[in-house]
Amino acid sequence: MNQTIKELMERKSVRVYEERVIEPEKKAAILEAALQAPTAGNMTLYSIIDVTDQKRKETLSITCDNQPFIAKAPLVLVFVADYHRWYELFCHYEDVVRKPGLGDLMLACDDALIAAQNAVVAAESLGIGSCYIGDIMEQYETHRDLFGLPKYAVPAAMVVFGYPTKQQAERKKPERLRPEAVVFENSYRRLDPEEFTRELKRIQGREEDFEHWVKAFCKRKWNSDFSTEMSRSMEAMIESWKKEE
Repeated sequence: MNQTIKELMERKSVRVYEERVIEPEKKAAILEAALQAPTAGNMTLYSIIDVTDQKRKETLSITCDNQPFIAKAPLVLVFVADYHRWYELFCHYEDVVRKPGLGDLMLACDDALIAAQNAVVAAESLGIGSCYIGDIMEQYETHRDLFGLPKYAVPAAMVVFGYPTKQQAERKKPERLRPEAVVFENSYRRLDPEEFTRELKRIQGREEDFEHWVKAFCKRKWNSDFSTEMSRSMEAMIESWKKEE
């Protein structure tokens, strides 16, 4: 196993950091790694917001589902799915230009997330931990105003970085699903609830209280306020795209 694959296998989310700044050259390397990511048509359909203002970090720690560790992260990057600059460029040179739609948003999100993962992998290679914050997709209006986002630019992901504490570095990584539960040859294979249950019991180590765990997990992750807000936020963003300027 080479070093890159080893780091991918060992990488886990880190939410507690040493009180230590990330060196400028390492920060620059993380950002450059992000910019070297694959991108649709070499268009770079994303922007990266480097959040250095402490008050903004504190705001994000509240708006992103009340997670105080965000405010303590030495490096906070917001990856914005961004069709704004290309749309304006096209309109500048072309008389008839269609407005961006859902397909364009999905493609821009792909670009943004690939760039984010490049940054995460680069950070891991430098001994710097990271954690994805999907909650940046909540409260679209608040985050749009916080970052001054124009139309056709929307936060796709946020990643926080920092040197992990000893406890975080030594913490066991949660197990993942096995390939047979995820990787299918040529066509999709449906896993019935019983088969998926067996796989999750293996990961979670829960035999006796599995049903209770599933119900609690559904309540916490699916039927939750933040999950509902995330969908509302994305719907509000799409509606804002449809409005005439």
